[in-house]
Amino acid sequence: MPVGIGNTNYRHSDLAKLYGLPEQIKSDADEDEDEEDSEAPSCSPSSEHKKGESGSSLGSTDLMKLKALSDGPPKELKIRLIKVESGDRETFIASEVEEKRIPLKDISIKNTASEIIRSCKAARLKGKFKESYLLPAFSVKPIVSKEEPIPREKLNPPTPSIYLESKRDAFSPVLLQFCTDAKNPVTVIRGLAGSLRLNLGLFSTKSLVEANADQMVEVRTQVQQPADENWDPSGTGQTWPCESSRSHTTIAKYAQYQASSFQESLQEKGSDEEEDEDDEKKPPSSSETPNKDIGKIIKFGTNIDLSDPKRWKPQLQELQKLPAFMRVSSSGNMLTHVGHTILGMNSVQLYMKVPGSRTPGEQQLLFSEHQYWPRRLHGVDYLTGSWWPVLEDLYNANIPVYRFIQRPGDLVWINAGTVHWVQAVGWCNNIAWNVGPLNGYQYQLALERFEWNEVKKVKSIVPMIHVSWNVARTLKITDPDTYKMIKHCLMQSMKHIQILRDQLVAEGKKISYQSRVKDEPAYYCNECDVEVFNLLFVTSENNSRKSYVVHCEDCARHRNPSLTNVVVLEQYRIEELMNVYDSFTLVRLDFLVRNRSSFMK
Repeated sequence: MPVGIGNTNYRHSDLAKLYGLPEQIKSDADEDEDEEDSEAPSCSPSSEHKKGESGSSLGSTDLMKLKALSDGPPKELKIRLIKVESGDRETFIASEVEEKRIPLKDISIKNTASEIIRSCKAARLKGKFKESYLLPAFSVKPIVSKEEPIPREKLNPPTPSIYLESKRDAFSPVLLQFCTDAKNPVTVIRGLAGSLRLNLGLFSTKSLVEANADQMVEVRTQVQQPADENWDPSGTGQTWPCESSRSHTTIAKYAQYQASSFQESLQEKGSDEEEDEDDEKKPPSSSETPNKDIGKIIKFGTNIDLSDPKRWKPQLQELQKLPAFMRVSSSGNMLTHVGHTILGMNSVQLYMKVPGSRTPGEQQLLFSEHQYWPRRLHGVDYLTGSWWPVLEDLYNANIPVYRFIQRPGDLVWINAGTVHWVQAVGWCNNIAWNVGPLNGYQYQLALERFEWNEVKKVKSIVPMIHVSWNVARTLKITDPDTYKMIKHCLMQSMKHIQILRDQLVAEGKKISYQSRVKDEPAYYCNECDVEVFNLLFVTSENNSRKSYVVHCEDCARHRNPSLTNVVVLEQYRIEELMNVYDSFTLVRLDFLVRNRSSFMK
């Protein structure tokens, strides 16, 4: 069949018959066929005016043209030809292309990436686009009400403790379910090292010195005092702030201090027994001061980095014996998908202690509000401060406290959002790390804390937007709630990026593409510490070409409203993000059972 260009106009009904399209879908052209025929340009001489007609007069054809133009510009039904291969034959089918523009407020995770981008372009918003990454329907923020006082005996609930008898117990799915259950703020797993035959000797002071004697140790100088007390420096009253001075030493030198402290304790124990006998013979003094005696000064070796796989290979390999959900790195651990090491978060840290060494109150930095978190006590900055709660204050505020002792070989699982603080009762070494189980409760808590930190201008150690995109690229999600929350976060991220990008282009600002490299960290604003994803606002420090600083849009415009001397870098093409978004779908569990080897994409 010959193909002509521009000299023939097909009606929709003709196309419908030709390509098998439904005839009930009509275009404006079908409603007034003669008008459309007269308007279309033609290469044929037959469309010219007849000879002898005056140039000022209008024929019937001209009147039709004017009438057609008065009805507005012509409308088109776009048709896409799709090639179909059948054996050795190639045929084409016609498919209608209808670009729907959905209002931005009506966009949901049910829409495709193309529909989201089109809605963003059509929105034409003025000012900064601000919408939460959270899916409100799944919020786990507690409703704090004035409840009845909890009886004193219930303010010290028993700590859930699981005793393991075999390796099989450690790898039981029931253990994973119990630990990650939101109803259990803490779980002590007794005898884990024994059931898995972990060689804890690799973490003894002697082994540590032999492995890396010169490894740096952060030292916190503290005052030794009972675990349920926290006296101010003058000893006149108990307080919440828990301050300590910081210095540094090596593993070898701290090991010497730890050993000498133990020897001194043995000597003091003998002398204390003699003093107690003498004190029994003396009458009480009437001039005793009510002030608390200041305890002895101790040193706590903390934040010792064990992330280097070359320097700490035996220790890290030993931890691979743990169940997958407890490991430093596993496919189901969100922190594994950060893509780079965050010291103390997705890497192992070691703590070398003497009696009284304190890790002050903290909430898991990845996680969000515990049900008692909204309560503000004693003006302490819980996000950035160092504090040690006074137990009576907690009990008076109707807050229950779990208290327990961790023995050698026990593992303590601190669940998402649980506020906790730790004090050593002996000479010991501990290791610790964070995990982020990929479930809906965990993810929602993490994202809530992420946004709360942004409001409070506090840096989120875990870059949740960066992590969410990495999870979508690499994992198959089977839980519907988890899928919906991650998908919503990706959708909001795309909206933020596209709207900001369109505003920058409209201002005439050049956007330069610079793709990410392997192990490149996530970026944070140099001023406000908010995570900066994809569109980076970069300036040179002190006009140096070797030193560059990343800013968020707000801080960049605060420095210069017109963004002069600010380079905007784009790390992902919008098409790449669109492909990730559309490819991220909910996977049926029965599909994964049949395809266990393809859990990772």
